[in-house]
Amino acid sequence: MGQSRSPLGVADLERLAARGWRAAEEEPLGDWLLRAAGGFTGRANTALVAGDPGRALPEAVDAVAGWYAARGLRPGAQLAGVRSRRADAAFAAAGWPRDEDVLVLTAPLVPAAADGVPVELTGTPDDGWLTASGYLDRADARTVRAVLTRAPRVVFAAVRQAPAPAPPVAVARGVGTDDWLGVTAVTVAEGHRRRGLASALMAALARWGAGEGAHWVYLQVTATNDAARALYRRSGFVEHHRYHYRWAPSSDRRAGGVPAADGDPRT
Repeated sequence: MGQSRSPLGVADLERLAARGWRAAEEEPLGDWLLRAAGGFTGRANTALVAGDPGRALPEAVDAVAGWYAARGLRPGAQLAGVRSRRADAAFAAAGWPRDEDVLVLTAPLVPAAADGVPVELTGTPDDGWLTASGYLDRADARTVRAVLTRAPRVVFAAVRQAPAPAPPVAVARGVGTDDWLGVTAVTVAEGHRRRGLASALMAALARWGAGEGAHWVYLQVTATNDAARALYRRSGFVEHHRYHYRWAPSSDRRAGGVPAADGDPRT
């Protein structure tokens, strides 16, 4: 994957990524997008703040708070790029604390030849895949599977030490949206890292994405995940932008629990 700048701006890429990680319930607030999925992951349970909410920003903050409180979820907002600074300031003024940065990385999609590591690709995640991903520590299997499969073009990659039903030792998810491949949930079990398994998963997903007509690839990784950032830098990814979450104050009587953090690649 060679280095080149993405053809999409911040707001358009975030909207595209939202289509690849769909919530059970979605509702527009002007240009913003309200999303709820039972509390599983921040991306599926926060307002995507991009563009004009169609009302004054303090009113928009209140509208976000009310929408999530009505669903028993802690109100949250995802804010990306420099154009969200005014909105970010409005949430900050309302006392919503800020999470760490998440980096959105992009690269042109260049399929790589198989490297000898067998990677299994399936259209749905089995129980072993879900366990290996770590997502079952955050929500029940039904909720997790619903979010992961709520896309028209999705694939689940796994590396196993033995044939199924042996549990995977490394997993990842790919989703095709327009001419983009989105990669999420890259996870390698302790004791199996630094053996090229994450690279094998990425290569398999790139080949799949190319077959689906993708020309670009994006992924998200927390700013503190140095190992994953180094892997993606070697693979030609560059930082497109950053986003972070803000959550309603925990002392707010309307606030529920904070959704589990986004699936962050662990290599």
